[in-house]
Amino acid sequence: MACARIVRLGVTIILCQVTVSPCGYAEGSTCTPGFESDVFVFKVHRDHLHMGKRLGRVIFNNCDGRKRTHFQSVDKWFDVNTDGTVMLQRQVTLHEGQKVFSVHAWDYSGKKHTVSVKVERIHHHMRHHMDTFTNIYSQEELPSDQVLTFPKSSTGAKRAKRDWVIPPFQVPENSRGPFPMKLVQIKSNFDKETQMQYSITGEGANENPKGIFIIDKLSGNLFVTQPLDREKKASYGLIAYARADVSNIEEKPLEIVINVMDQNDNKPVFTQNPFNGHVHEAAGKGYEFMTVTATDADDPNTYNGIVRYSIVSQEPQFPKPNMFYINILSGTIQVQEPGIDREQWPRYTLLIVAADMEGEGLATTGTAVITITDSNDNPPEFDHNLHTVSVPENEFGAIVAKLTVTDGDEVGSPAWSTKYRIITGDKGGFFNVSTGPSQLEGILTTVKPLDFEKTKQYVLSVVVENVVPFVGSLPTSTATVTVNVQDVNEPPEFNPKEKVIFKPEDTPVDTVLVPYTATDPDTGRSQKITYKMDVDDAGWLSVSPETGEIKVRNLMDRESAYVKDGKYRAIILAMDDDATSPATGTGTLVIELENVNDNAPIINEGNIKMCNRGSSPILLSITDKDGPPFGAPFSVETQGETSKNWSTSMSDTSTGVFLQLKSTLEQGDYNVVLRVYDLHRLYQDSYIHATVCDCKGDEVQCIGGVALSGALGIPAAILVLLLLVLLLLLFLRRKRSTEKEPLLPEDDLRDNIYYYDEEGGGEDDQDYDLSVLHRGLDNRPEVFRNDVVPTFLSAPQYRPRPGNPEEIGKFIDDNLKAADNDPTAPPYDSLLVFDHEGDSDVGSLSSLNSSSSGQDQDYDFLSEWGPRFKKLSDMFGGED
Repeated sequence: MACARIVRLGVTIILCQVTVSPCGYAEGSTCTPGFESDVFVFKVHRDHLHMGKRLGRVIFNNCDGRKRTHFQSVDKWFDVNTDGTVMLQRQVTLHEGQKVFSVHAWDYSGKKHTVSVKVERIHHHMRHHMDTFTNIYSQEELPSDQVLTFPKSSTGAKRAKRDWVIPPFQVPENSRGPFPMKLVQIKSNFDKETQMQYSITGEGANENPKGIFIIDKLSGNLFVTQPLDREKKASYGLIAYARADVSNIEEKPLEIVINVMDQNDNKPVFTQNPFNGHVHEAAGKGYEFMTVTATDADDPNTYNGIVRYSIVSQEPQFPKPNMFYINILSGTIQVQEPGIDREQWPRYTLLIVAADMEGEGLATTGTAVITITDSNDNPPEFDHNLHTVSVPENEFGAIVAKLTVTDGDEVGSPAWSTKYRIITGDKGGFFNVSTGPSQLEGILTTVKPLDFEKTKQYVLSVVVENVVPFVGSLPTSTATVTVNVQDVNEPPEFNPKEKVIFKPEDTPVDTVLVPYTATDPDTGRSQKITYKMDVDDAGWLSVSPETGEIKVRNLMDRESAYVKDGKYRAIILAMDDDATSPATGTGTLVIELENVNDNAPIINEGNIKMCNRGSSPILLSITDKDGPPFGAPFSVETQGETSKNWSTSMSDTSTGVFLQLKSTLEQGDYNVVLRVYDLHRLYQDSYIHATVCDCKGDEVQCIGGVALSGALGIPAAILVLLLLVLLLLLFLRRKRSTEKEPLLPEDDLRDNIYYYDEEGGGEDDQDYDLSVLHRGLDNRPEVFRNDVVPTFLSAPQYRPRPGNPEEIGKFIDDNLKAADNDPTAPPYDSLLVFDHEGDSDVGSLSSLNSSSSGQDQDYDFLSEWGPRFKKLSDMFGGED
């Protein structure tokens, strides 16, 4: 082997030439089969790679001279040819700009070798520097005695070379020191000419996180002050400066990138624990149903972050201890052995280990809980396979039978729920079978009325199935249902149900329109049918009870309100004579009435009003109940005196007539007679009441014999109405005031009667306080008080109640006399004072003796006051 030493830009490079023998290994050395590198890196220019793209070659030395090797890619998206060429099997997208996978190779002895392959996208701002420096600076960790020299600037007329960029170098994380630990010495090209001072800026220096990297300003030694943690920060970017202390010499800033080398200091962590999955009991070998996932904070591009999975234990270990398999790369769990049975082992628990370093490094454990779901491995079976039922004919929706079943699958699951089908015996589609509310019964019903006369018996075959298909081949259960149709008395049937005939509306009375008969569907019975008219709104028809013959009873009229769109409908009943349950059928007779000219046209307007001067012709509309061709066009003629004063003219369509005055008439009412003809000269006289007002124009108002037209008519009418209302109010007010005025002159000294519209509650109204009405009376002793017993009067002695019932009458008489003479009993014989309002000249009312003086009083004058007082005069002044 020959080597040469080259010094360039202060960096010593050793290039060696190795002579290879034909056997493929270096002379003088022992050949060891294996890949030429621990990692192969393929650079691409974009993230989206198409199928069939060639990425590069992995080189494997067999030591036997063979150029073809058996390779296998762990990632199924990539393929490796026997010459080591890596190709894409399908379209691939690089997430985060890179993808890492492993490739296996087998040497001549059969030993497997593994290498990592990394596909990454090239950053555009670095692409133009790579070719220049790949062969100068190593990507490995720089030793502590490494010297980095600032690149020299190009001078002269020669083309300037590209700027020098120092490739990133590696610093391991979690270093134990001692700190500060030297990384590299940065040296200026002018350090022999003058003393240079060094400084750094950037991440980890004067930017957060600050103080991780420091530099000796005189020697240029770069130090790290503490252990680095790749999981916190994987890369640092520094800028190095060199300036002369006493002169203007200054190096161009040097960019330094420090990558933190990963160490396996983080074990995998499951994304959740436990993982829950479900698999149905009928799942076969290889069926994937769940995935467990663990993450590793270490570098995923190294073995430190590559996680592998394995199953450690299974509970329960039945029917086999390895019922499930886990994909070591993806964590996907699949069924490995058949025989899963939910009814025996409804749940499994797997203990799973996730380890980095491809399963050889740090490990963590997690749990996967697998619930076995039911599969349809138990077919439903009918409780009874034979059923015989009877169903009356003509019933729609009748429940024929309820077919119950049992099923051994999980209650409530689709494998337990049932559905039903009729497979034979129902060619006419008369039956339907549906699932009942319990999900374990089939309800057989009729969807069409059964007919005993056509089919007396049905034999149905019903099969039951589950909502989901059976697992494998399972037998189905079938039930046989024999349905006997019961004969019932059916009503007679008209044929057709609705019969349409065409007749003129003037068909004479007693004319036979049509025989409308019904037949009895009960062919096995001998029954008589009679007929009856059910609905005949206009009363025009009659039906023969024996033959069903329809006749005209009264003249028909197409213009009647009972006729809709020229059709008159009647309903006829047909009744059989069954002894137990007679039945009645209905038929509808529709008579299309043909129009005849039996209605003369008339004028619709009966009253008109117009001015006797300058009024426009009035359009009168004409109506003919008869339709075409017996209606329009119409013609009109004036009759009698109408012809002298009035003229007519037809409208453009001849469906109306214009009426106009021929001369000026006096104000008054006139009778206008017009004779109107239809197209076939059928006519009728129309009488119109015409009010002629003495006015001019078309806006007519006749008030009090004076015609007011135009703008003057409306205000005048309003004024007259207001005057009438005012006169009415004055009249009512005078009448009311007359009723309220006294009927006697003011100097009449007769007593006046005052009405106080409030009365007490009788004997029950005893809870009162008279002191409220007697304010101040306590200080006026000269006034008699009626609310206290007089002190100067003595009360008489009352007789006690006797024990002998015969003396009760005398007891009442004696005490009544004592009460009449008792001066202390209220009301006292005194002036009743409610409040003092001055002296009164009126004596005590208690001194009046009506029984002695009533005959001397003359009450006849009361009759002069009106009907009410006359009644009072008759009561007091009349004879006994």
